[in-house]
Amino acid sequence: MTIFRVDFGSSIGLGHLMRSLVYAKNFDDAIYISKSNKREFVPYSLITIKDEEDFFLHVERLKPSQVVVDNYGFTLKDEKEFKKRFSKIKLSVFDDDYREHFCDEIINHNISADISRYKNPDIVKIIPSLIRDEFKKEKKIQREKVYDVFVSLGGTDTSNLSILLLKILPDSLHVSLVTTSANANLDELKKYIKNRQNISLHVDSKEIAKLMNQSKFAIITPSVIVHEILFMGLNFVAIKTESNQDDIYMCLKKKGFLVFDKLNKFFEYNTKKRIFAKC
Repeated sequence: MTIFRVDFGSSIGLGHLMRSLVYAKNFDDAIYISKSNKREFVPYSLITIKDEEDFFLHVERLKPSQVVVDNYGFTLKDEKEFKKRFSKIKLSVFDDDYREHFCDEIINHNISADISRYKNPDIVKIIPSLIRDEFKKEKKIQREKVYDVFVSLGGTDTSNLSILLLKILPDSLHVSLVTTSANANLDELKKYIKNRQNISLHVDSKEIAKLMNQSKFAIITPSVIVHEILFMGLNFVAIKTESNQDDIYMCLKKKGFLVFDKLNKFFEYNTKKRIFAKC
């Protein structure tokens, strides 16, 4: 048995959960343990906990052969406590920003992964980008481009930037906006687009790959979704909204992609270049 320790929700988003679900397919028997109780997002058995002490008690009870952590909230201190209690259980940790770890294996799947930046590269496992099956199937299909712009600023959009972005997009553009029910600003967003007939809102969509395939252009964050956008071959602009996006942001910038570290800088650029004029 393998335990996945992943938190997700309105405050931290769904990106870590989504990629861990792809990785979980490598294991015959997986169980998720999380502080979230939103079972609709997890196609595996889900155990809800209050804190890490509660988590350790479940590990002791379940006796897994491996634990995979994809969770910024699981700290170095937690890793040390885990290995102190369960020295024979393999502890694997997903890492995006080259933190210090006390585990058996570090996993990085980002396009920006650089093994030389780790203090202990011998335990680092660089793996291919974790692409969901729906994208692999969808890429083989040629669809009509019914949307000018695909917009995704995170499943939670904690800074409520989607509305600010939508305000600068002309009514002549057909926009596909994706988010999740974990978005704390969802009611406000629904109210805003009620009078914008050119905007289609998709909440908890199971057809993200199809929506991308039906779009001419994308506005996204430099996060997990970048891997999917690149896989689908969709032109895009990436706008950094959180500090944990720094690494992919810098990688995209070095590769010559159009990226911005603040939303207002994107506004300024668009005012001058009118990047949607050809849509």
